[in-house]
Amino acid sequence: MKAVEITVYGAPEVLRIGDRPDPVAGVGEVLIRVKASGINRPDVLQRTGNYPVPPGASDIPGLEVAGEIVAGDAVAMSAAGFKLGDRVCALVAGGGYAELCVAPLGQCLPVPTGLSDIEAATLPETFFTVWSNVFDRARLQAGETLLIQGGTSGIGVTAIQMAKALGAKVIATAGSDEKCAACIALGADYAINYKTADFSVEARKLTDGKGVNVILDMVAGSYVAREVECLAEDGRLVIIAVQGGVKAEFNAGMVLRKRLAITGSTLRPRALDFKTAIAAALRAKVWPLIERAAIKPVIYKVFAAEDAAKAHALMESNQHVGKIVLTW
Repeated sequence: MKAVEITVYGAPEVLRIGDRPDPVAGVGEVLIRVKASGINRPDVLQRTGNYPVPPGASDIPGLEVAGEIVAGDAVAMSAAGFKLGDRVCALVAGGGYAELCVAPLGQCLPVPTGLSDIEAATLPETFFTVWSNVFDRARLQAGETLLIQGGTSGIGVTAIQMAKALGAKVIATAGSDEKCAACIALGADYAINYKTADFSVEARKLTDGKGVNVILDMVAGSYVAREVECLAEDGRLVIIAVQGGVKAEFNAGMVLRKRLAITGSTLRPRALDFKTAIAAALRAKVWPLIERAAIKPVIYKVFAAEDAAKAHALMESNQHVGKIVLTW
Protein backbone atom coordinates (compact mmCIF):
# COMPACT_ATOMS: atom_id res chain seq x y z
CA MET A 1 0.00 0.00 0.00
CA LYS A 2 0.95 3.67 -0.32
CA ALA A 3 1.41 5.64 2.87
CA VAL A 4 2.66 9.06 3.97
CA GLU A 5 5.89 8.54 5.88
CA ILE A 6 7.88 10.79 8.19
CA THR A 7 11.32 10.33 6.60
CA VAL A 8 13.10 12.30 9.35
CA TYR A 9 11.82 14.69 11.99
CA GLY A 10 11.48 18.22 10.69
CA ALA A 11 9.53 20.62 8.48
CA PRO A 12 6.47 19.59 6.42
CA GLU A 13 8.72 18.61 3.51
CA VAL A 14 9.90 15.50 5.39
CA LEU A 15 6.52 13.92 4.61
CA ARG A 16 6.85 11.63 1.58
CA ILE A 17 4.74 8.92 -0.06
CA GLY A 18 6.29 5.49 0.47
CA ASP A 19 5.42 1.82 0.07
CA ARG A 20 4.48 -0.25 3.13
CA PRO A 21 3.25 -3.82 3.59
CA ASP A 22 -0.53 -4.07 3.76
CA PRO A 23 -1.58 -4.24 7.42
CA VAL A 24 -3.57 -7.23 8.67
CA ALA A 25 -6.52 -6.98 11.03
CA GLY A 26 -6.25 -9.01 14.21
CA VAL A 27 -8.75 -10.13 16.81
CA GLY A 28 -11.37 -7.46 17.42
CA GLU A 29 -10.13 -5.37 14.49
CA VAL A 30 -11.13 -4.44 10.96
CA LEU A 31 -9.13 -3.41 7.90
CA ILE A 32 -10.39 -0.19 6.30
CA ARG A 33 -9.71 0.85 2.71
CA VAL A 34 -9.15 4.51 3.44
CA LYS A 35 -10.89 7.12 1.32
CA ALA A 36 -9.98 10.12 3.48
CA SER A 37 -7.68 10.88 6.43
CA GLY A 38 -8.20 13.75 8.85
CA ILE A 39 -5.24 15.95 9.85
CA ASN A 40 -4.79 17.01 13.46
CA ARG A 41 -2.30 19.01 15.50
CA PRO A 42 -0.77 15.86 17.09
CA ASP A 43 0.26 14.77 13.57
CA VAL A 44 2.36 17.91 13.30
CA LEU A 45 3.91 17.27 16.71
CA GLN A 46 4.73 13.71 15.69
CA ARG A 47 6.36 14.96 12.49
CA THR A 48 8.60 17.33 14.46
CA GLY A 49 9.59 14.64 16.97
CA ASN A 50 7.55 16.07 19.85
CA TYR A 51 4.84 13.42 20.16
CA PRO A 52 6.18 9.89 20.71
CA VAL A 53 4.21 7.06 19.13
CA PRO A 54 2.53 4.86 21.78
CA PRO A 55 3.92 1.32 22.11
CA GLY A 56 2.51 -0.96 19.45
CA ALA A 57 1.09 1.86 17.28
CA SER A 58 2.08 2.46 13.67
CA ASP A 59 4.79 5.03 13.00
CA ILE A 60 2.70 6.27 10.06
CA PRO A 61 0.96 9.48 11.15
CA GLY A 62 -2.80 9.92 11.17
CA LEU A 63 -5.35 9.46 13.94
CA GLU A 64 -8.63 9.33 12.04
CA VAL A 65 -9.87 7.78 8.82
CA ALA A 66 -13.02 7.09 6.84
CA GLY A 67 -13.58 4.40 4.27
CA GLU A 68 -14.87 0.88 3.68
CA ILE A 69 -14.39 -2.27 5.76
CA VAL A 70 -12.61 -4.78 3.49
CA ALA A 71 -11.56 -7.45 6.03
CA GLY A 72 -11.64 -8.18 9.73
CA ASP A 73 -12.63 -10.34 12.66
CA ALA A 74 -15.97 -11.76 11.44
CA VAL A 75 -17.24 -12.75 14.88
CA ALA A 76 -16.41 -9.39 16.44
CA MET A 77 -17.87 -7.53 13.44
CA SER A 78 -21.15 -9.40 13.75
CA ALA A 79 -21.33 -8.68 17.47
CA ALA A 80 -20.67 -4.99 16.83
CA GLY A 81 -23.21 -4.77 14.03
CA PHE A 82 -20.73 -4.25 11.17
CA LYS A 83 -20.12 -6.23 7.99
CA LEU A 84 -17.78 -6.20 5.01
CA GLY A 85 -18.49 -3.24 2.75
CA ASP A 86 -19.80 -0.98 5.51
CA ARG A 87 -18.70 2.65 5.41
CA VAL A 88 -17.12 3.64 8.70
CA CYS A 89 -15.00 6.31 10.29
CA ALA A 90 -12.54 5.36 12.99
CA LEU A 91 -10.21 6.72 15.63
CA VAL A 92 -6.79 5.06 15.42
CA ALA A 93 -3.55 5.35 17.40
CA GLY A 94 -1.57 5.84 14.18
CA GLY A 95 -1.45 4.67 10.58
CA GLY A 96 -4.21 6.92 9.25
CA TYR A 97 -2.22 8.48 6.40
CA ALA A 98 -2.36 5.32 4.29
CA GLU A 99 -4.47 3.48 1.71
CA LEU A 100 -5.23 0.76 4.25
CA CYS A 101 -5.58 1.10 8.01
CA VAL A 102 -6.38 -1.31 10.84
CA ALA A 103 -8.80 -0.06 13.49
CA PRO A 104 -10.25 -1.62 16.64
CA LEU A 105 -13.96 -2.28 16.16
CA GLY A 106 -14.72 -0.42 19.38
CA GLN A 107 -13.30 2.75 17.86
CA CYS A 108 -15.29 2.49 14.63
CA LEU A 109 -18.52 4.36 13.99
CA PRO A 110 -20.83 4.20 10.98
CA VAL A 111 -20.54 7.11 8.58
CA PRO A 112 -23.52 9.30 9.53
CA THR A 113 -26.34 9.23 7.00
CA GLY A 114 -25.87 11.93 4.38
CA LEU A 115 -22.14 12.47 4.93
CA SER A 116 -19.35 11.81 2.44
CA ASP A 117 -16.18 9.94 3.37
CA ILE A 118 -14.30 13.25 3.35
CA GLU A 119 -16.76 14.72 5.83
CA ALA A 120 -16.74 11.60 7.99
CA ALA A 121 -12.93 11.62 8.20
CA THR A 122 -13.11 14.93 10.10
CA LEU A 123 -15.17 13.48 12.95
CA PRO A 124 -13.35 10.91 15.12
CA GLU A 125 -10.38 12.73 16.67
CA THR A 126 -12.16 15.97 17.55
CA PHE A 127 -15.48 14.38 18.51
CA PHE A 128 -13.87 11.78 20.78
CA THR A 129 -11.71 14.53 22.34
CA VAL A 130 -14.52 17.02 22.92
CA TRP A 131 -16.93 14.45 24.31
CA SER A 132 -14.34 12.95 26.65
CA ASN A 133 -13.13 16.27 28.01
CA VAL A 134 -16.07 18.66 27.91
CA PHE A 135 -18.89 16.25 28.74
CA ASP A 136 -17.25 13.36 30.61
CA ARG A 137 -14.45 15.07 32.55
CA ALA A 138 -15.85 18.62 32.86
CA ARG A 139 -19.52 17.52 33.05
CA LEU A 140 -20.88 20.43 31.01
CA GLN A 141 -24.65 20.69 31.50
CA ALA A 142 -27.41 22.34 29.50
CA GLY A 143 -27.73 25.97 30.56
CA GLU A 144 -24.09 26.28 31.63
CA THR A 145 -21.53 28.44 29.83
CA LEU A 146 -18.51 26.98 28.05
CA LEU A 147 -15.46 29.07 27.10
CA ILE A 148 -13.49 27.57 24.19
CA GLN A 149 -9.94 28.71 23.54
CA GLY A 150 -9.27 28.57 19.80
CA GLY A 151 -12.80 28.44 18.45
CA THR A 152 -11.84 27.99 14.79
CA SER A 153 -9.53 25.01 15.30
CA GLY A 154 -10.77 21.52 14.50
CA ILE A 155 -11.45 21.00 18.20
CA GLY A 156 -13.02 24.44 18.48
CA VAL A 157 -15.57 24.11 15.67
CA THR A 158 -16.61 20.74 17.07
CA ALA A 159 -16.91 22.01 20.64
CA ILE A 160 -18.96 25.05 19.61
CA GLN A 161 -21.50 22.98 17.71
CA MET A 162 -21.70 20.10 20.17
CA ALA A 163 -22.12 22.35 23.19
CA LYS A 164 -24.81 24.44 21.51
CA ALA A 165 -26.68 21.39 20.24
CA LEU A 166 -26.74 20.00 23.78
CA GLY A 167 -28.07 23.20 25.33
CA ALA A 168 -25.05 25.13 26.63
CA LYS A 169 -24.07 28.74 26.06
CA VAL A 170 -20.76 29.22 24.25
CA ILE A 171 -18.06 31.87 24.33
CA ALA A 172 -15.19 31.28 21.89
CA THR A 173 -11.85 33.02 21.46
CA ALA A 174 -10.10 33.53 18.13
CA GLY A 175 -7.19 35.54 16.76
CA SER A 176 -8.97 37.87 14.31
CA ASP A 177 -12.31 39.57 13.80
CA GLU A 178 -12.89 37.34 10.78
CA LYS A 179 -12.34 34.21 12.84
CA CYS A 180 -14.60 35.58 15.57
CA ALA A 181 -17.31 36.02 12.94
CA ALA A 182 -16.78 32.41 11.89
CA CYS A 183 -17.32 31.28 15.49
CA ILE A 184 -20.60 33.19 15.65
CA ALA A 185 -21.68 31.67 12.32
CA LEU A 186 -21.05 28.21 13.81
CA GLY A 187 -23.37 28.99 16.71
CA ALA A 188 -21.23 30.59 19.43
CA ASP A 189 -23.17 33.13 21.49
CA TYR A 190 -20.13 35.38 21.78
CA ALA A 191 -16.62 35.52 20.33
CA ILE A 192 -13.61 37.34 21.77
CA ASN A 193 -10.61 38.46 19.70
CA TYR A 194 -7.82 37.52 22.11
CA LYS A 195 -5.38 39.80 20.30
CA THR A 196 -7.39 42.95 21.03
CA ALA A 197 -9.16 42.08 24.30
CA ASP A 198 -8.48 40.21 27.54
CA PHE A 199 -10.65 37.10 27.32
CA SER A 200 -10.86 36.84 31.11
CA VAL A 201 -12.26 40.35 31.53
CA GLU A 202 -14.65 39.94 28.61
CA ALA A 203 -15.89 36.54 29.79
CA ARG A 204 -16.77 37.97 33.17
CA LYS A 205 -18.62 40.87 31.53
CA LEU A 206 -20.56 38.50 29.30
CA THR A 207 -21.67 36.45 32.31
CA ASP A 208 -22.63 39.47 34.45
CA GLY A 209 -19.61 38.87 36.66
CA LYS A 210 -20.51 35.27 37.50
CA GLY A 211 -17.87 33.67 35.30
CA VAL A 212 -18.01 30.65 33.01
CA ASN A 213 -18.72 27.12 34.17
CA VAL A 214 -16.30 25.20 31.95
CA ILE A 215 -13.20 26.14 29.95
CA LEU A 216 -11.72 24.02 27.17
CA ASP A 217 -8.07 25.07 26.95
CA MET A 218 -5.52 24.15 24.28
CA VAL A 219 -3.03 26.85 25.33
CA ALA A 220 -2.15 26.45 29.04
CA GLY A 221 0.94 28.50 30.02
CA SER A 222 0.04 32.06 30.99
CA TYR A 223 -3.62 31.47 30.11
CA VAL A 224 -4.23 29.38 33.22
CA ALA A 225 -4.03 32.33 35.64
CA ARG A 226 -6.65 34.28 33.71
CA GLU A 227 -8.82 31.20 33.31
CA VAL A 228 -8.86 30.69 37.07
CA GLU A 229 -10.01 34.30 37.40
CA CYS A 230 -12.92 33.99 34.97
CA LEU A 231 -14.29 30.64 36.16
CA ALA A 232 -17.53 30.66 38.12
CA GLU A 233 -17.89 28.98 41.49
CA ASP A 234 -17.52 25.21 41.07
CA GLY A 235 -16.04 25.88 37.62
CA ARG A 236 -14.03 23.30 35.71
CA LEU A 237 -10.92 23.92 33.61
CA VAL A 238 -9.85 21.11 31.27
CA ILE A 239 -6.48 21.39 29.53
CA ILE A 240 -5.97 19.29 26.38
CA ALA A 241 -2.84 20.88 24.88
CA VAL A 242 0.01 23.15 25.95
CA GLN A 243 0.66 25.34 22.93
CA GLY A 244 1.43 28.24 25.27
CA GLY A 245 3.87 26.29 27.44
CA VAL A 246 3.81 23.70 30.20
CA LYS A 247 4.43 26.04 33.14
CA ALA A 248 1.68 28.13 34.74
CA GLU A 249 1.47 30.36 37.80
CA PHE A 250 -1.99 31.11 39.20
CA ASN A 251 -3.82 32.14 42.35
CA ALA A 252 -4.30 28.89 44.25
CA GLY A 253 -6.35 30.70 46.87
CA MET A 254 -8.96 31.45 44.20
CA VAL A 255 -9.08 27.74 43.37
CA LEU A 256 -9.96 27.06 47.00
CA ARG A 257 -12.47 29.87 47.42
CA LYS A 258 -14.36 29.10 44.22
CA ARG A 259 -14.04 25.30 44.59
CA LEU A 260 -12.49 24.96 41.14
CA ALA A 261 -11.42 21.75 39.41
CA ILE A 262 -8.41 21.79 37.08
CA THR A 263 -7.96 18.68 35.00
CA GLY A 264 -6.52 17.49 31.71
CA SER A 265 -6.05 14.44 29.53
CA THR A 266 -4.46 12.91 26.46
CA LEU A 267 -6.48 10.54 24.31
CA ARG A 268 -4.02 8.68 22.10
CA PRO A 269 -2.47 6.36 24.75
CA ARG A 270 -5.76 5.51 26.51
CA ALA A 271 -6.98 1.92 26.59
CA LEU A 272 -9.39 0.45 24.06
CA ASP A 273 -12.24 0.08 26.55
CA PHE A 274 -11.99 3.79 27.41
CA LYS A 275 -12.26 4.81 23.75
CA THR A 276 -14.98 2.24 23.10
CA ALA A 277 -17.12 3.85 25.80
CA ILE A 278 -16.67 7.25 24.16
CA ALA A 279 -17.66 5.80 20.78
CA ALA A 280 -20.83 4.34 22.29
CA ALA A 281 -21.77 7.69 23.83
CA LEU A 282 -21.16 9.51 20.55
CA ARG A 283 -23.26 7.04 18.59
CA ALA A 284 -26.14 7.36 21.03
CA LYS A 285 -26.10 11.08 21.76
CA VAL A 286 -24.21 12.91 18.99
CA TRP A 287 -24.59 10.90 15.77
CA PRO A 288 -28.36 11.64 15.67
CA LEU A 289 -27.54 15.36 15.89
CA ILE A 290 -25.19 15.05 12.92
CA GLU A 291 -27.81 13.17 10.91
CA ARG A 292 -30.31 15.96 11.66
CA ALA A 293 -27.68 18.52 10.56
CA ALA A 294 -27.70 20.12 14.02
CA ILE A 295 -23.93 19.54 13.91
CA LYS A 296 -22.06 19.77 10.60
CA PRO A 297 -18.50 18.91 9.58
CA VAL A 298 -16.46 22.05 8.92
CA ILE A 299 -13.84 21.48 6.22
CA TYR A 300 -11.37 24.19 5.29
CA LYS A 301 -9.39 22.44 2.55
CA VAL A 302 -8.89 19.00 1.03
CA PHE A 303 -5.52 17.79 -0.30
CA ALA A 304 -4.49 14.72 -2.25
CA ALA A 305 -2.36 12.42 -0.07
CA GLU A 306 0.78 13.22 -2.06
CA ASP A 307 0.35 16.85 -0.97
CA ALA A 308 0.50 16.01 2.75
CA ALA A 309 3.41 18.45 3.18
CA LYS A 310 1.24 21.31 1.90
CA ALA A 311 -1.55 20.24 4.23
CA HIS A 312 0.79 20.32 7.23
CA ALA A 313 2.15 23.73 6.20
CA LEU A 314 -1.42 25.03 6.16
CA MET A 315 -2.08 23.51 9.60
CA GLU A 316 0.99 25.27 11.00
CA SER A 317 -0.02 28.61 9.44
CA ASN A 318 -3.15 28.69 11.65
CA GLN A 319 -5.12 30.26 8.79
CA HIS A 320 -7.71 27.52 8.63
CA VAL A 321 -11.21 27.42 10.10
CA GLY A 322 -12.14 23.81 10.78
CA LYS A 323 -10.54 20.65 9.45
CA ILE A 324 -7.94 19.80 6.80
CA VAL A 325 -8.30 16.43 5.02
CA LEU A 326 -6.20 14.12 2.83
CA THR A 327 -7.84 11.95 0.16
CA TRP A 328 -6.68 8.66 -1.35
